[in-house]
Amino acid sequence: MQMKSFMPDMVRFELEDIVGRENVSTTAAERKTYSVDYFWLSRMWQDRGAEGPLPDIIVRPGSTQEVSRVLKVANYYKIPVHTWGGGSGSQGGALPMAGGILLDMKRMNRLISLDENAHSITAEAGMIFQQLEWYANERGYSCMHIPSCLTCGTIGGALGHRGIGIFSTKYGKIDDQCMSMEVVLPNGDIINTLPVPKHAAGPDLNQIFIGSEGTLGVITQATFRLFEQPECRKHRAFLFPSMSEGLAAGRDIMQKCQPSIMRLFDEAETVSIIKKIIGVEEKGAFMNLSLEGIERIVDIEMEMVLKICQEHGARDMGADYGEKWFQNRITFFYPDNIMDIPQMFGTMDTVADFSHVEEIYWAMKNAIESNFPGVRFIAHCSHWYGWGTMIYDRFIMDHPPEDKEEALRLHNQIWNAGVRAAMEHGGVINDHHGIGLKLSRLMKEQYGPAFQVMEGLKKSLDPNGIMNPYKLGL
Repeated sequence: MQMKSFMPDMVRFELEDIVGRENVSTTAAERKTYSVDYFWLSRMWQDRGAEGPLPDIIVRPGSTQEVSRVLKVANYYKIPVHTWGGGSGSQGGALPMAGGILLDMKRMNRLISLDENAHSITAEAGMIFQQLEWYANERGYSCMHIPSCLTCGTIGGALGHRGIGIFSTKYGKIDDQCMSMEVVLPNGDIINTLPVPKHAAGPDLNQIFIGSEGTLGVITQATFRLFEQPECRKHRAFLFPSMSEGLAAGRDIMQKCQPSIMRLFDEAETVSIIKKIIGVEEKGAFMNLSLEGIERIVDIEMEMVLKICQEHGARDMGADYGEKWFQNRITFFYPDNIMDIPQMFGTMDTVADFSHVEEIYWAMKNAIESNFPGVRFIAHCSHWYGWGTMIYDRFIMDHPPEDKEEALRLHNQIWNAGVRAAMEHGGVINDHHGIGLKLSRLMKEQYGPAFQVMEGLKKSLDPNGIMNPYKLGL
């Protein structure tokens, strides 16, 4: 529907009536704020003096009921709605590509409950995750969701792209930690998933909305598991002669122990980032590992880890390097340590079983470095499962094209080559950063005929197609 004449002002009045005049904005400065997230293309576009995608109107709801009423207005007028959390996403998942309403959720940041008997905590989805963790810490607990965006990402954002934290190898991803959710559907109906995620009462509705990136509705509240703080946490570091030996050791460790952290860096990342921040001067594949829980059990697991790593030719570097990595776990992402404009860069995280992961690593490295002169490839495995691991692989180009259209084209060509190499060798498009706008075009290649299941959900729940258009391939 094209709104002409004074119709936009009439719609604005309806929205102001719902959330208050002070919580609706159409100023040029505020609209421009929401045209950039951590997606490289959006930042490059602004850096080269171009205008990014702008919302027409910004709305800041203060309750689930207000979200419901806003969506009813949007659905009636067929106005696109983009949900915004902290703006820390790297995939362009919240960018308002279709204009319309930008729903900024950060007013909805209240703690609802902390149940020590059920070991659960419930909060509104606009809360920054660090705040939720602080509430848990005050009572001696942790959510154990500690991502690099802990201080700037919201609860809704973490759920929307199926995020992950550094302790995932022991405690799971965000979908393992979430027990239930409140969601507003595109038509304004408010629903609640079942109070527990494990049951035989049909499919788990949590899994429909977790990872849906705002395309099926708006998550307004969530309940998470709480974990008691561990009695002890012990760190260790190892240097393997090759990435291959490190992967084999990681596989064997996962069959016998359950580290909270295990990260294996290839030689290229070891001699660049690890050398710079941790101080490792030698060549090889660096691994840092943490075990936690009851100290007697941790000590037994550490003995097993030491034995496995020795069998795979690793040199035990002791606790100091592992402790130093842990202390710098977010420092890696601070300015001067992380890639930044004017460099071109991206993180092509994928995940696969142990039979395919090394094959994928070499296929992606070859696809990037052999086809794109001046682009280097570094990688590490940072989240492990009993069946496999993910590869957090990055491409870096120090001197990308100056022309913004040429830079955009090259950026997308690199992504196509790397991600297709992963898919061709048994990997998936993404492990935990999400799809957003960046990888939307590759979703049908990944799923083939199975993608009609997602399209069916979208058509059923959002027949007018208002929710976060052009994301997730929907």
